[in-house]
Amino acid sequence: MTVRVLLADDEALVRAGLRMILEAEPDVEVVGEAADGAEAVSMCRELRPHVALVDIRMPRVDGISAARRISADPALGTAVVMLTTFDADEHVVEALRAGARGFLLKSMPRDQLVGAVRTAASGEALLAPALLRRLLDDFVTRAGTTATPAPGLDELTPREEEVLRLIARGLSNAEIADRLVLGEGTVKTHVARVLAKLGVRDRVQAVVVAYESGLVRPGRTSPDS
Repeated sequence: MTVRVLLADDEALVRAGLRMILEAEPDVEVVGEAADGAEAVSMCRELRPHVALVDIRMPRVDGISAARRISADPALGTAVVMLTTFDADEHVVEALRAGARGFLLKSMPRDQLVGAVRTAASGEALLAPALLRRLLDDFVTRAGTTATPAPGLDELTPREEEVLRLIARGLSNAEIADRLVLGEGTVKTHVARVLAKLGVRDRVQAVVVAYESGLVRPGRTSPDS
């Protein structure tokens, strides 16, 4: 399958560099370029790319708003990946909450960029567990906000809540199955139910919910935290 990619960045040189890297791959096609968030949303609806690389900071409509609009349209099926200059960007968590599959640094090596695009197109989240935890630990600590129970959290069974805690700690389905002495198929079922009850699309958003609701607290590594 050829991965269709839309580039959205207000800097033409950034778009040109990304296009050059991606189009050097036989299985990747850049189908369009947008200079702001409004154009990104419009072009996603018109061109139906598999992946949209969207800069967080853009004029008119910013990248987070664009990500929210694109992700909210199930007919598009476009995976939104945010572009940022540094990994401590305070808006990254907001972007994940808006539906982004992950984020990429503009300075990342070309092989990692191409690999990330393919990963996003396959429907998987991009953030490595350790990086996601560090981002959320930092975000929650700096925000200093009171935990707010998320809709659907009280509908989780004790086992589903346990699975969510382990997801938030970065464990894969196989690792969760080993930890809880369950079959991997059973774990997949629990994960699917957790996502459905929380009303989130993927594991990344589920982890954000776990942190914001206080189910998982910054700096705690025990699965019981």
